[in-house]
Amino acid sequence: MKSNNRYLGAAMIAPFIIFVFLGGVYLKAFTFVLSVAALYEFYNAVHAKNFKPINIAGYILLLIYYFCNNNFEIMMYILVLATFILLIIPVMNLKYTFIDVALTILGFLYAGVLFSFVYLVNTKPSGAFLVWLIFIGSWLCDTAAFYSGKFFGKHKLCPEVSPKKTVEGSIGGMIGATVFSGIYGIIISRYTNVIPTYHYFLIGALCGIVGQLGDLVASSIKRYAGIKDYSNLIPGHGGILDRFDSIIFSSAAIFYYLTFIVGI
Repeated sequence: MKSNNRYLGAAMIAPFIIFVFLGGVYLKAFTFVLSVAALYEFYNAVHAKNFKPINIAGYILLLIYYFCNNNFEIMMYILVLATFILLIIPVMNLKYTFIDVALTILGFLYAGVLFSFVYLVNTKPSGAFLVWLIFIGSWLCDTAAFYSGKFFGKHKLCPEVSPKKTVEGSIGGMIGATVFSGIYGIIISRYTNVIPTYHYFLIGALCGIVGQLGDLVASSIKRYAGIKDYSNLIPGHGGILDRFDSIIFSSAAIFYYLTFIVGI
């Protein structure tokens, strides 16, 4: 039954691949939906520890962010104003505290904004090709880490956060992400030369590191909240944040790498 659930879950994830192929406004709309679901899961997780994030404020901020076409400069002004207003709420309603306000904003940034970098990478020059690095670097890192840990794992990586992860698995995951991203770069260089081939290897290595950190961050939040999965939305895989925890970190890392290192 568990195996069947995982197959069902994989089938539910498949539409995401279709939207990545479509790109543009279709990918933006779908990442918005995923952002809303992820934000819901994050707020539910912190509710489990009796915190009271102001959910509606997080959803409104997310809606404004996407309505402003993911404009960081405009969003910075709005976020400062929102912080100002939200900090007044605990003064007027003692049910809330400044910690609830902080978690409201953190949820918006972590579960909401980070997802948008999938779409933002897609908007880069040759973004239809570059966006796939997010998934190659993350998912193949996970696969390589699993088998490296299974056959060679002896030393625990972060036993208090994720007991099954090993140092050997982590190294194998980073190597796998680097190699497969590099191979992908060599192949697509026949169709686009927007960046030199060596950047694909470097981006793969970056994903191999950052993606695993994203996984550990999601695990640390779950461990603190005392939950096994963020939700049961995807059978056999958990919730959106369970399945895309490494993706959202990798997408942000790739966006910043392309923007500030490559300069596109």
